[in-house]
Amino acid sequence: MLKVHRIPAFDDNYIWLIQAQGTNKAIVVDPGDATPVLNTLKSHDLELIAIFITHHHADHTAGIAELTKAAALPVYGPLNETIKGVTHPQSGREPIAVDPDFPIFTVLNTPGHTPGHISYLAEGKLFCGDTLFAAGCGRLLGGTAEQLHASLNLLASLPPTTTIYCAHEYTLANLRFAKTVEPENKQLQQRFEQTVTMRQKKQATVPSLMQDELATNPFLRCDVDRIKKATEKFSGHPLPDSQAVFSSLRAWKDEF
Repeated sequence: MLKVHRIPAFDDNYIWLIQAQGTNKAIVVDPGDATPVLNTLKSHDLELIAIFITHHHADHTAGIAELTKAAALPVYGPLNETIKGVTHPQSGREPIAVDPDFPIFTVLNTPGHTPGHISYLAEGKLFCGDTLFAAGCGRLLGGTAEQLHASLNLLASLPPTTTIYCAHEYTLANLRFAKTVEPENKQLQQRFEQTVTMRQKKQATVPSLMQDELATNPFLRCDVDRIKKATEKFSGHPLPDSQAVFSSLRAWKDEF
């Protein structure tokens, strides 16, 4: 069984520390800053045995050098992106056996936010970097809308009980946009109110559950008629399919 520690970093990043329960072994996901990782390892008396990287942006990678200074740790990352320090490049769909105390991780190819973005999955826990956010998705920063739409469809096919560990606290802003797209969605309204309360109390809103994303995240629901109609109104012309809806929806969010 895995225990996941949430490590706040920068203004709104989350670094995830995955511990094999019953051991002191841990894997860190997207360490943009080494200092809070080292502090958490020390406070929980944990030993870092590997690093997972989802994509090349500095707020996900800048801590690699410091964390690997004391020991030659394996660093897993996307094959199709240039990231200094990655020792085990991954192209997607490979199983990763880091250590006998950890389950096998599956690497998912999830480009779109960046061209080579990957995600990691084990025990129903998805570490998806900046591909899928709570109530939203990543911007197109090198990848294409077609790639990101396909990646989100892949993630949406996972079981609804999948826990989503994204890398940023963007939930409230994402829900404000989602309410604009789909104001009549009762579940979305409830999630927004709950999130407002949580953020007023300085509580984290991630991880989230896939079942909640499937009910309230417009980027996973581009085939829903009322989302299609709202996006067509924004774009000013008919949208023939869910891919076109997604592309326009992402452009709408960029302007929001």
